[in-house]
Amino acid sequence: MTLLPTSHSTFVTTSRGLDRQSPAMRLFEKAKRLGAWNPSDLIFDQDIQDWQRLSEDERDLVLRLTSMFQSGEEAVTLDLLPLIMTIAREGRIEEEMFLTTFLWEEAKHTDFFRRFLDEVAQHSGDLSHFAAPSYRTIVYEVLPEALGRLIEDASPAAQIRASVTYNMIVEGVLAETGYHAYHAMLERNGLMPGQLEGVRLLKQDESRHIAYGIYLISRLIATDDGLWDVAESTLNSLMTPALNVVTEVFDCYEVVPFGLQIDEFASYALMQYQKRYQRLLNARGQTADAVADLTHAVLDDEDA
Repeated sequence: MTLLPTSHSTFVTTSRGLDRQSPAMRLFEKAKRLGAWNPSDLIFDQDIQDWQRLSEDERDLVLRLTSMFQSGEEAVTLDLLPLIMTIAREGRIEEEMFLTTFLWEEAKHTDFFRRFLDEVAQHSGDLSHFAAPSYRTIVYEVLPEALGRLIEDASPAAQIRASVTYNMIVEGVLAETGYHAYHAMLERNGLMPGQLEGVRLLKQDESRHIAYGIYLISRLIATDDGLWDVAESTLNSLMTPALNVVTEVFDCYEVVPFGLQIDEFASYALMQYQKRYQRLLNARGQTADAVADLTHAVLDDEDA
């Protein structure tokens, strides 16, 4: 299968120009403004001191969460290219421009967590034993399969499966809930200001990724309402193992370090999921322009 054209007959930027009011270009502008942070600039002096004072269980939880983020960020860095190539094949230059920031940011997040492991935790060993069964199912198997399928099948249905898996589940449930827990355990306990700042900046990046994914899925559903069943069935198949990832982390400890409570984070995961699910539901029966307007409204709320 030819992934990209072997010749061009015209170019968007020398014919109609860029649609700077499109959701993708608004996200591109935000990425240029907010995404240009450098993990190498974070100062870990206090973090190193704080690490030395942690108990064995506290270190275990920090390493557990960090290893899950580390492998998850590497996974999406490795697996994202087929989606970018699919959007490029369709000639959606504004969306592709934004997706270039998407891939760069995932690579930057991979760098960020590895720097923490090297310089703060000073851990160079194998951390793969922290990947519990549900996490392995989603990140090691379902994610690369869903995105990799786009190489041979770039249909709207395959795009929805890929984006639901990636943006709704991996980012919107697993990563977002994990970052909420990671940020809470550091902020509430006055720990590791360098890592805390990195997580704050990373969460900004991820919010743009999720916003694009919701837009992509909504745009496809608006074009063909029959694709709603594809989105819903993919969500239904993955939501239980995604919530099990949260449970499997907390089940590792008789008393969870840092005062974390599973109910808070399970509720957070469900709340974020339901909010995005409703946005997908609202796309049914809408025009592409109406979907763009709904996305603009969300971006306006974020900017307010």
